Amino acid sequence: MPLKTILPLLIAAAPVAIAAPALAQSAPTPGSMPTGPAAGITSQLPRGAAPSHYAIRVTPDAANLKFSGKVTIDVSVATVLPTLVLNAADLTVSSVMLTPAKGKAIKGTAKIDADAQTVSLDFGKPVQPGSYKLDIVYAGVINQQANGLFALDYTDNAGAAKRALFTQFEAPDARRFVPSWDEPSYKATFDLSAVVPADQLAVGNMPVKTSKDMGGGKKLVTFGTSPKMSSYLLFFGLGELDRATKMAGNTEVGVITGKGNTGKAQLALDASASILPYYNDYFGVPYPLPKLDNVAGPGQSQFFSAMENWGAIFTFERALLVDPRFTSEATKRRIYETVAHEMAHQWFGDLVTMAWWDDLWLNEGFASWMATKVTDKLQPDWEMLLTRVDGREAAMSLDSLATTHAVVQKITTVDQVNQAFDAITYQKGEAVITMLEGYAGEDAWKAGIQAYMKAHAYGNTVTDDLWKSVEGAGATGLVSIAHDFTSQPGIPLVTVDSAVCKGGSTVLTLSQGEFSRDQKSKTPLRWNVPVKAQTIGGEAQRLILQGKGTVTLPGCGAYVVNAGQTGYYRSLYPAANVKALAKDFTRLASIDQTGLLADNFQLGLGGYQPIGLAMDLVDAVPATASPAVLAEVPEYISSAYDMLESDKAAQAKVAAYGSAKLGPVLADIGYDVKPGEAAQAPVLRQALVATLGDMGDKTVVAEANRRFAQPALLDGPLRNTWLSIIAKNADQATWDKLRAMAKGATTDLEKSSTYALLGGAKDEKLAAQALDLALTDEPGKTTSAAIISAVGYEHPMMAVDYVLAHRAQYEALIDVSARSQALARLGGGSADPAMATKLDAYATQYLTPESRKVVDRAISAIKTRIETRGRLQAPLTAWFAGRK
Repeated sequence: MPLKTILPLLIAAAPVAIAAPALAQSAPTPGSMPTGPAAGITSQLPRGAAPSHYAIRVTPDAANLKFSGKVTIDVSVATVLPTLVLNAADLTVSSVMLTPAKGKAIKGTAKIDADAQTVSLDFGKPVQPGSYKLDIVYAGVINQQANGLFALDYTDNAGAAKRALFTQFEAPDARRFVPSWDEPSYKATFDLSAVVPADQLAVGNMPVKTSKDMGGGKKLVTFGTSPKMSSYLLFFGLGELDRATKMAGNTEVGVITGKGNTGKAQLALDASASILPYYNDYFGVPYPLPKLDNVAGPGQSQFFSAMENWGAIFTFERALLVDPRFTSEATKRRIYETVAHEMAHQWFGDLVTMAWWDDLWLNEGFASWMATKVTDKLQPDWEMLLTRVDGREAAMSLDSLATTHAVVQKITTVDQVNQAFDAITYQKGEAVITMLEGYAGEDAWKAGIQAYMKAHAYGNTVTDDLWKSVEGAGATGLVSIAHDFTSQPGIPLVTVDSAVCKGGSTVLTLSQGEFSRDQKSKTPLRWNVPVKAQTIGGEAQRLILQGKGTVTLPGCGAYVVNAGQTGYYRSLYPAANVKALAKDFTRLASIDQTGLLADNFQLGLGGYQPIGLAMDLVDAVPATASPAVLAEVPEYISSAYDMLESDKAAQAKVAAYGSAKLGPVLADIGYDVKPGEAAQAPVLRQALVATLGDMGDKTVVAEANRRFAQPALLDGPLRNTWLSIIAKNADQATWDKLRAMAKGATTDLEKSSTYALLGGAKDEKLAAQALDLALTDEPGKTTSAAIISAVGYEHPMMAVDYVLAHRAQYEALIDVSARSQALARLGGGSADPAMATKLDAYATQYLTPESRKVVDRAISAIKTRIETRGRLQAPLTAWFAGRK
């Protein structure tokens, strides 16, 4: 699954571009059981029985939001069991039959435990060891948010109301579709069939094997037998859909959309066909299924964009389809990267699966890293490696707080599984892998990955399996480094204690501490830190820093301690070196320019050095810098602007500085795409317009108003950026016009994006209208939550109070799996002490100690943000006052 919508916990204080012990050993086989956390943990089933094959038949009733099903499961029982216990949620069971390999069928009874999400099957006597067929007849509900089997309502291109069905099972929601052993280490093969309307397209993990006319406008569709896989990777889709395909070697890659929309998925289709051969080569194991579809669903989720179902990746339209009227260049690149991320999962996650959710990062961190790598290889003009700095910062925004967690984390409840999809799992995972590949070298790393894939195909692993494989391929010492960065939380701080130029070389004396935003007095943790340092233009030198160390760099002058920015640590320099880096900024590689801006800004926010030093670096970025680096600058200015929101005069100084520094750059590249312009120019243009518009730059706001008055001028990659400026500054008449535009949109993709903008108004009266609108049927059930989120960004207390007053209605608008996190996401960007109190009271009343962790992170971020703003208001005001 790609990065879910992660709350930038230190928003308005840090620019973020937006994304344990070994447990299980292997997949269960007849006569054996998967191992995991200690018996009795609420999220795991009793051990002793394991499935090897499911034959599932479902009959959806889309109109009435329900379905019926029956399943035959081949089960191996390893020890005497009083009952068979499976996972089941929102299901009713009408009959149960257990048939031994030799003997008569035994009728059973079913007892549902809704809280535990289990069903216990009792056969009147203990179940003896052996092989069985377990038959269950059951029924379930079709949800209207993305959990289990769910419905998405939309309007087709002809304006007719339609409903499509899809499934979303990660993490623990296959149990809403079929009674099952719904844990990743219980791998099995699946036969899926469905009775569906004859005029609709049914989609599964495998190609359709047979289709039989059932009469009455129905057909029975049976898909081919799946490979051995975990239950959360099973997929079913149904609707009035179209499919377009291409061949990539021996594999048919496809895109599936609502009728008439496959052309909008051409980018995804072409990306899939290009990426698959690269992955086949890189992993050393060819993609094993005959087809690979990207399935686009209308609507959206506030918490995820896509899911890596084996052979049938599901993606919401806004993360897969391109509409030339409003899709930005940045969105196109995210689509490409999303396709790459989900395709990487077909190996890392699907073919080889973590044994338990503690090692979720093995799926997500690796897929994020691989997506960046392949995108950079196949689209070099995009400079994708620079985005790893943004990813690192997203991770460090969580990892610098006391409420962080290790990459490998202890998972004991369903809520903890759902909350594990965060920036530590994804972006810290990617950052650590980037660092380890740099340490191992590309060749050894790739050889280790290939050995890992071949050794564990169709099985389950733990983190150590990967480390041992790479170290076995020649990366001596990697295991100890990897353990340090994945088994403990936090961020190393590498401090340059002295730098002495002698005989044409620079001798650096380094020491190691820990970077923290909210507990600087704690005893620092220790890491084996792979440091790569160099003077500007000099040859890079490496060392593993353990506490203290020295390194001699060829050349004298300004130096970089994290050269190439592959290290997951912060680098604290003497002030003289920061000033030297600012002076020689244009001599640095783009990746180091980007990394130094981020690192020093965070060190300033954290109180490790004056914030003025960081702003001097921002100021040093020339208008002639790489567009990719220039595109980072607006966020730093915007962060300073937000931090000074309590002082309007100081804020005006920031806005004036932003206009003076960024306005000429925007004037040079223009508002519209130019033939032959640099590949990064569209991304820079969007960053400039969005930030200047947000800070009220008169020229940009006037241009937004001009285009809004002439709607034909809005169309293009900046359409939604212009409209967001309009929405923020809207009066009642303008807001009403925006609402009419949303209501009259001809596609669901345009409709959902325009409705979401209505929540962005600065005017509190309009924000209140947007909240009321969200609880009506007008925007659509999966769009309403986006409106409320937009209000939460601009008016967090208003949004939180509204949700608390309409809690049941709001929870019906979001995924079940994300309910414990939702309020923290709405209020977590606040700098109001009352918000921390309110979130704590909510968590105390409604959440368990295990499920309130995301709320606790938000509270920590709010308190840190308050402290940071109070400390930096004077120095920031002084810095901007000294600028023209």
